[in-house]
Amino acid sequence: MDLRILPLAVTMMVGPQIMSAIVLVTTKQAVRVSLAFLAGVATAALVGTAIARGVFALLGNGVSFGDPSDSGSVGSIIQYTLVALLLAAAVKSYVKRETVKPPKWLGTLMEADPGRAYKVGLLVILLMPSDIAVMLTVGAHLEQHSASYADALPFIAATVLIAALPLLGLLLFHRRAERAMPQIREWINTHSWLVNIVTYLIFIALIL
Repeated sequence: MDLRILPLAVTMMVGPQIMSAIVLVTTKQAVRVSLAFLAGVATAALVGTAIARGVFALLGNGVSFGDPSDSGSVGSIIQYTLVALLLAAAVKSYVKRETVKPPKWLGTLMEADPGRAYKVGLLVILLMPSDIAVMLTVGAHLEQHSASYADALPFIAATVLIAALPLLGLLLFHRRAERAMPQIREWINTHSWLVNIVTYLIFIALIL
């Protein structure tokens, strides 16, 4: 396992992803819905990373990704392209910071049952552009370093662990967590643009 891709798990959950986890631990069925959410995140990360690895494995049969130390290799160019896209996204988030609002569906999670929580866990990974970019980056990295899918399992485990932090906080610090989670949720709601920018910058730093 190349430890350089392990921190990418952080960017998998920053934004609406971790926000969903925080909202779910403030519901009446906090433990049940949170576990279902984690199952959805794990399924999505396993499937998404496998698809990304497969895509780059197919591309690798016809295109050489080159040596990782070669800045002009195809693999490096893909990474630089992702960096440019992320910089553009960060600038867009800053410019539109006054009008950026969290997704409306986050507000409906207070009434979510385990089935809905599982679906949300799937979709916040498989449909989020930032997570798709992360999984593609991991897939390209694995192909460029001739690594197998199994080498991505620690990355997937780290993603699930980060998603589980709100639930772990609730279980370990029950009363304090119950008071803190709504405040954290409100802060993220009002500073979602800043969360997005930080996410993009972390991702760029990890890629470079």
